[in-house]
Amino acid sequence: MSSVADGLPANKRLPAVIALSLGIGMATLDTAIVNTALPTLAEGIGTDSASVIWVVNAYQLAIIATVLPFASLSDVLGHRRVYLGGLLVFIVSSLFCGLAGSLLTLTAARVAQGLGAAAVMSVNTALLRHIYPSKMLGRGLGYNSLVVGLAFTLGPTAASAILSVATWHWLYLINVPLGLLALGLGLRSLPTLPMTGHAFDRLAALLCAGLFALLVLGLGTAVHGAQGALTLGLIAVALVCGALLLRRQAEHPAPMLALDLFKRPVFALSSLTAICAFSAQGLAFVSLPFLLQAVLGHSQVETGFLMTPWPAVVAVMALVAGRLADRVSLGVLCGIGLLMLSVGMAALATLGNGASAFDIGWRMALCGAGFGFFQSPNLKAIMTSAPLARSGGASGIVAISRLLGQTLGASLVAFCFHLSLGSGPQYALWLGCGFALVGSVASGLRLLPYGKKAA
Repeated sequence: MSSVADGLPANKRLPAVIALSLGIGMATLDTAIVNTALPTLAEGIGTDSASVIWVVNAYQLAIIATVLPFASLSDVLGHRRVYLGGLLVFIVSSLFCGLAGSLLTLTAARVAQGLGAAAVMSVNTALLRHIYPSKMLGRGLGYNSLVVGLAFTLGPTAASAILSVATWHWLYLINVPLGLLALGLGLRSLPTLPMTGHAFDRLAALLCAGLFALLVLGLGTAVHGAQGALTLGLIAVALVCGALLLRRQAEHPAPMLALDLFKRPVFALSSLTAICAFSAQGLAFVSLPFLLQAVLGHSQVETGFLMTPWPAVVAVMALVAGRLADRVSLGVLCGIGLLMLSVGMAALATLGNGASAFDIGWRMALCGAGFGFFQSPNLKAIMTSAPLARSGGASGIVAISRLLGQTLGASLVAFCFHLSLGSGPQYALWLGCGFALVGSVASGLRLLPYGKKAA
C-alpha cells in the first residue's frame, strides 16, 4: 500500500487495526499466560521451580534489550516491515516453544519469541498514528489500551482454560494460527510509510541492548540479595554502555535513545509520567497477591477474582479516556487519573483484616479507573509531541517507559519485603501511591507554559 497523509480510509482501517491488535495482544498475553503456568511447565520439562523462571526472564530480557534498536531499525526499513518481520519471528519461535523438550531449548525459543515481541511492540503505536486520522488518534489508542488490558486480565484464565483441555505446549502453539491471521491481514492492510534514509547503527544497537539488559539484571540481583560486587559490576557496565551510546550518537539526527525528543518538554514529561504510572502498577501487581493471601488470608483462587476489577476497569476506562483524549486536555486527564490511582493504592494499603470482598473490590476498581484514565491520553501526548518522521523513536520510548516502570516497580517490591516481611506489601503500596502522585504532578506540569513547548 502507498503512504497515507492522515490515516487509512475507513474500509481499510479495520483489518489493519485487527492485525495490530492480534500482534500486541499475543505479545502481552504471552507474559501473563506463562507466569500462571510455571508450575505445570516445570513438571512438564522436568526442571525445578527456580530454573523455570528463566522461561519468563529470557522473554522479558530479550524485549527490554531490543525494543529501542528495533524502533530505530524501523526508521531504516519502515514500520510495516519491522512489524511484519517481528510477527513472523514470533510465530515461528512460538512453534519451536511448543515443540521444545527441555529447559534449554524452550529458553532459547523464548529469547527468539522475545525478539519478535520487541519488534511488534516497538512500532505498534507508530503504526496506529498512521492508521487513524489525527482527530481519532485518542480513540484508536484507547482501543489499543483495551486490547492490552484484556490480555493482562484474561492471561490467567486463558492459561487455566488451555491447560484444562491440552498440554502446556498449546500455551505457545495457539499463537501460530492467530499469528498467521494477523500476518495475512497485516500484509494486505498495513500502510507503507516513507523512510528516513538513516543508516542503522549496529554498534549503537549493541550498546543500547547492553545498557537496558544489564541494568535490569543489576536491579534483579540487588533485590534478590546477590553479592554487592556482582550488582555494582552489572550496573557499572550498563552505565558505561549508556555513556558510550550517548557519545556515539550525539550528532545523530535520529538517535536510538531519543534524546532529541526529550528536549521537547511535553515528550519528556509524558515519558516521566508513564514511568511513574507503570512503576506504581508494578508495585501493586506484585505486592497485592501477598497482601491478599499472606495478610488477609484469601486463597489463590480468591485472590485472582479479587484482583480482576483492576485490569477489567482499566480496559473499560481506556475506551472512555481514549475518546475524551480527542477533546479534553491530556495533562488534565492524566493528572486526574493518576491522582485516582494514588488514592486507590492508599486505600488498599490501609485494608484491615476484616475487609470484605466489596471493600477490596471498590479499591481495585478505583485503581483501575485511575490507571485507565491515564493510559490512552498519555500515549497520545507522547506520540503527538514527536514529529511524524520520528514516530518510530517515539513508539520505542512508549514501550521502554512501560517496561522500565514495570521492572522498577517489581524490583522495589522485593526491596520493601527486605525492609519488613510482615508489612512489605503495605510498604510497596504506599510507595506506589507516591509514584502515582509524582506522575500526577509531572502530568500537571504539561499545563504550564514551559510544559506546553514543542521543543
